[in-house]
Amino acid sequence: AEAGIGTMVWLAGKAAEIRGDARKHLELMLDAGVPLEERTDTQHWRVDPDANCATVVVDGLLGTGFTGEPREPVRSAIALVNDLGRSRPVVAVDLPSGLDATEGVRHQHIVRADLTVTMGLPKKGFLHPSALEYIGSVEVVDIGTPAEIVPRVCGESGMQLVSAAEVRQLFPPRKRISHKGDYGHLFIIGGSRKYSGAVTMAARAAIRSGAGLVTVLVSPAIAPLVRAAGPEIMIETAPEDDSGVLSPDLWGTWRERLAQFDALLLGPGLGRGTGIHSLVRSIIRDLSIPAVIDADAISVMAGNPHWFDRAQAPVVITPHPGELARLLSEDVATIQADRAAAAARSADLTDATVVLKGAGTIIARSGRAPFVNLAGNPGMATGGSGDVLAGLLAGFLAQGKPAFEAACAAVLLHSKAGDIAAWKYSQAAMTAMDICEEIAASLRECCGH
Repeated sequence: AEAGIGTMVWLAGKAAEIRGDARKHLELMLDAGVPLEERTDTQHWRVDPDANCATVVVDGLLGTGFTGEPREPVRSAIALVNDLGRSRPVVAVDLPSGLDATEGVRHQHIVRADLTVTMGLPKKGFLHPSALEYIGSVEVVDIGTPAEIVPRVCGESGMQLVSAAEVRQLFPPRKRISHKGDYGHLFIIGGSRKYSGAVTMAARAAIRSGAGLVTVLVSPAIAPLVRAAGPEIMIETAPEDDSGVLSPDLWGTWRERLAQFDALLLGPGLGRGTGIHSLVRSIIRDLSIPAVIDADAISVMAGNPHWFDRAQAPVVITPHPGELARLLSEDVATIQADRAAAAARSADLTDATVVLKGAGTIIARSGRAPFVNLAGNPGMATGGSGDVLAGLLAGFLAQGKPAFEAACAAVLLHSKAGDIAAWKYSQAAMTAMDICEEIAASLRECCGH
């Protein structure tokens, strides 16, 4: 209203019953000349011409203190908001009305918002996968919450939202006088006869990350396929075994050469088997540079989370719920029931930064509050999307970015790239390589250069 936008307020109750701070702001609103209409009866919340004239609907029916199931007339008000939302954007204040701030979705009477503007910190209930159907995009408004009290305010989750502001700080403008060596050399070990595409997509994403150099170690059988994916990718070869995966004997040759690189990505398309299990264990044991452990390199370590703490350098693991369940010897339902707790638990056990992928990706590190990413879309649930994320993240490590911050940045930029790809190609038609090719646009959007 203060900006000159025509505003109309419908109140699901009586103004005379409003008390405290809410009363003070109600009086300020009325003094500003905003029209208020009390709607205390269910019949008042039927669609009428006034509602259909609205350009935007703002939902402020229920707040964070509400639990249980909405009663009338609020239930009918929620139904009206959702009906109006079919043809115009809905913005929720703090959280969509009807959503439990702690438990997420507990019933069906919830506002479906396109944007949720939440105060201070994201709510734990946003973490539940089913809540993503209701919250839309999320913007956090700073209300001056001191950083030192965040864990106490947030309880066990202590979660914070990954934001473009943090990403921007991590990527200042490049110096005019610089060369490719200033931006790191990434080494990728992966690929097999069955999964040649995974390592290729990871390498392409690493190039897009801004890494100065990217070298891929694959078998001679798939080297031509990787080479065809981009002339910027440098290729080394190592023997494969009879099953078409890399031989564990390669590590005897490459152990001493590891120091010439700035970061390692291990796992995309690697395959499984006894030989791969031996290779992964040897590499982790001898690890002296920051590394991303992804896909099959996580799967072959099932039931052995403590093995990762043998590394002598920072490690980031990027499991999806199934891979994390196998690593921790738990079931997927347990992981998904409290994703933040599962990610934090695995970070403690592995002494690694953990990126628990999926809707509402969690980034966790022992001793730190976990971060959650709420960007992205269902179109990103496509083969190769995780390989693109792994390559992007590893490219950031090669550039010297700290592991936890690099993980947060990669997750957000990957999701933003996915949103751009969905806008261009649709969620149904977009591919992992579409996401990869939009990393550049995502970086420009978040960092401005």
